[in-house]
Amino acid sequence: MDDKPIHDVERHVPLLRIFAARGGAELKRKRAEEALRKSEQRLRVLLDINNAIVTKLTRDELFVAIADAVGRAVPFDRLALSRYDPKSDSLRIVTYAGPYQRADYSPIGRLLALTDSPAGLAFLQHRPVIRRDLETERLTSSEERAYGHGFRSICALPLIVRGMSIGALTVGSLTRCQYSEADGDFLMEVANQIAIAVDNMSSHEETEALKARFEAEKVYLQEEIKTEHNFEEIIGQSAPVRELLRKIEQVAPTEATVLIQGETGTGKELIARAVHDRSRRKDRPLVKVNCGSIPSGLVESELFGHEKGAFTGATQRRIGRFELANGGTIFLDEVTELPTDTQVKLLRVLQEGEFERVGSSQTLKVDVRVIAATNRDLQEVVRKGMFRADLYYRLNVFPLEMPPLRERKSDIPLLVNFFLSRFGKKLGKEIHGVSQKAMASLTRYSWPGNIRELQNVVERAVVLASGPIVNVDDSMMRPDHGAEASPVGTLENVERNHILRALNETGWVIHGKKGAAEILGINPSTLRSRMEKLGIKKARSGI
Repeated sequence: MDDKPIHDVERHVPLLRIFAARGGAELKRKRAEEALRKSEQRLRVLLDINNAIVTKLTRDELFVAIADAVGRAVPFDRLALSRYDPKSDSLRIVTYAGPYQRADYSPIGRLLALTDSPAGLAFLQHRPVIRRDLETERLTSSEERAYGHGFRSICALPLIVRGMSIGALTVGSLTRCQYSEADGDFLMEVANQIAIAVDNMSSHEETEALKARFEAEKVYLQEEIKTEHNFEEIIGQSAPVRELLRKIEQVAPTEATVLIQGETGTGKELIARAVHDRSRRKDRPLVKVNCGSIPSGLVESELFGHEKGAFTGATQRRIGRFELANGGTIFLDEVTELPTDTQVKLLRVLQEGEFERVGSSQTLKVDVRVIAATNRDLQEVVRKGMFRADLYYRLNVFPLEMPPLRERKSDIPLLVNFFLSRFGKKLGKEIHGVSQKAMASLTRYSWPGNIRELQNVVERAVVLASGPIVNVDDSMMRPDHGAEASPVGTLENVERNHILRALNETGWVIHGKKGAAEILGINPSTLRSRMEKLGIKKARSGI
């Protein structure tokens, strides 16, 4: 009986071997089928990624499609795309996907050191970097952070285009030993496709950005040069300019009297023109009067006209500026320079809309909108008794404050390029721009003469330019080295020195072709008021 079991086992050994062979073949067949299925799946993933590259128009859409496709072949909890940032010499995360969405873990914008992260190492080595088990394979601080957030395996792939790394793709899993060498090989194929897509999309984005910038500059320079507004020659994108234009849009359609206050050379006339052009009076004339440039004895005649024989030299009737502006707008620049008796008549025009010509008793009616401007503190002038308080209140219905150029320095490059274009065409020169050093000097300078002074400096520079790149000689302006430390005191000193320099160069001659006022690009009366304010007096004999 003891021999029978042994005999039976021996008798069935061949049969067992047959069954084992059949089982091994079946296992091999199933493994082959699984490998084929997985290969076909990964080929389908690559095809889907290729289709996404062709059809998806934005980076976010493309990455979502890629993440969906990759997730069908290689499990992950987080998939991140990073681009090389040459300024910091590191990788910057630009987008991510996956079920792990904690914002405090590698958010968009986080920098990854090239030598202290799997993504950086893959970037440098041009090959996949796999960490099967972060519990035992943590080699960088980036991996320490990942482990602290629960990740247990990572695979990082370089994005290579034309032999150069442009970024990295990183997949991470909360499961140990998730990624094999075969996974790395497959993901490298994915990364190669993504690299081409990212490079093409970046080129497209750069092209679109340059195109948009060109169009914006074209509109800015050729269509009255103002974003969101079409005010002629009002150039700037700074907050003070935007606020000013917002107020112009509010007041322009009304009939309110406008008082524009600001330093000399800030462009008060342009603002007056903008208000007029946006009003219902735009088809009627805008008549401009510089009150400071008219001799005091002729101001009344200039504004209200005179009859023949009204005074010596009045050989014929003359129509005044208010009559010329009937139905339109009159712009009274440097209104604080008006004599007191003329202020009374101006107040009557504002209140009643009527006046008489010099030498006439006939009352004339006019419908004129008044826009006044001054570079002085009008309230202070009123307190000193040099300007009527009632007239001030009639003028100051809607005040507009012109920001000095030193408070809108971000607009200086726009202004410089505009003036370069204007004077280049005027002089028949091909001008491409100014040197970086010149632009830095122009931006640092405090510009006591504001935009008018900047315009004069740029025009002189274009005249002297011998090539397409304009240089600005420091002698054309005086750099303000201390403006940041003490703005108020330093700016007054710079303005005082600037005026003194012009006066010394002209032998203290204020009026005329070669006078200091012309050099500074301001009216003689304005120069005198600035000299008075700054306490500038000629030694001994005075002015």
